Amino acid sequence: MNSSKKILVLLMAVISVLILIYAKKIIIPFILAILFWFIIRAIKKGILKLKFMKKIPIWLITIFSTLLLLSILVLMVGMISKNIQQLSEAMPEYEENINILTEQLNDTFNIDLAETIKDYTEEINFGNILSDLFSALTGLFGNAFMILLYLVFLLLEEPTFRRKLRRMYPSDDRYKQIEGLVSKIDMSIRSYITLKSLVSILTGFLSYFALLFIGVDAPLFWAFLIFILNFIPTIGSLIATIFPAVFSMLQFGELSPAILVLSIVGAIQLLVGNLIEPKLMGTSLNISPLVVFLTLALWGLIWGITGMLLSVPITVILIIILSEFKDTKPIAILLSQKGNVGQ
Repeated sequence: MNSSKKILVLLMAVISVLILIYAKKIIIPFILAILFWFIIRAIKKGILKLKFMKKIPIWLITIFSTLLLLSILVLMVGMISKNIQQLSEAMPEYEENINILTEQLNDTFNIDLAETIKDYTEEINFGNILSDLFSALTGLFGNAFMILLYLVFLLLEEPTFRRKLRRMYPSDDRYKQIEGLVSKIDMSIRSYITLKSLVSILTGFLSYFALLFIGVDAPLFWAFLIFILNFIPTIGSLIATIFPAVFSMLQFGELSPAILVLSIVGAIQLLVGNLIEPKLMGTSLNISPLVVFLTLALWGLIWGITGMLLSVPITVILIIILSEFKDTKPIAILLSQKGNVGQ
């Protein structure tokens, strides 16, 4: 690569980063709309497997799938809001339990470390922490109108895409080649989003009943947090387990519930992550742990917490796309965990 090409590549990279930073209010809703669009396509595919549904017009199935997804999202946000309100009302009691915990540490270890912890924890407003956490999650759906607008246009463009592709490539051989490539990328991304969503739902579902059994406040909110963070390999499951464990410790004013949460929810994470998920998804979509850390840092720097939540899905989709082209496949292999992408 000569100097002029290197400068051009560097310039394009700088411009791309600037666009991602300053146009994030436009780009983030568009990315969410694309993710929802793939979920709607997966729902449509499941509906079309039913024989009696094949007689119904495809546009009607599209509308039904879209309304179904939107209804689930609205119901989810409403239920989580109630759980957040429950946690906010109990926050004064949580802050009082800090004193009990620090006394237990003093009695157990007979050191002044507990007093130091107490001095720091007294300055922490857990209500604000909880509010910031909820704001980060709901921020993903905050610009609902923009997301819905993008989603509508994506759905309207879908029926005419193949016609446009045909006009772009009049040659039959070239058209079949490009159509096959697009279909393969579409199937890979849709499969990843569908299977990862199912695995995350299963993890959140089992964790909900575990937290409900232990008696942790707002188990639905913690289950939703586990569902969201499960899209981030390794780190996400760890963070998702620590959060309810810490708040259960504040709720009960003792360490045993936190240990119970860490044990049961951690066991669920291990069971689903190491046994069920590999069997469903295989290894072709694995992402290198180093890349996970780097993408978390990069997207977190660009888009904050929202970027961290979206970092791994975006990176996995990029790996899938890069793996389908000969020139970019080495990059996909480098970013993957075991190098067997596109197999």
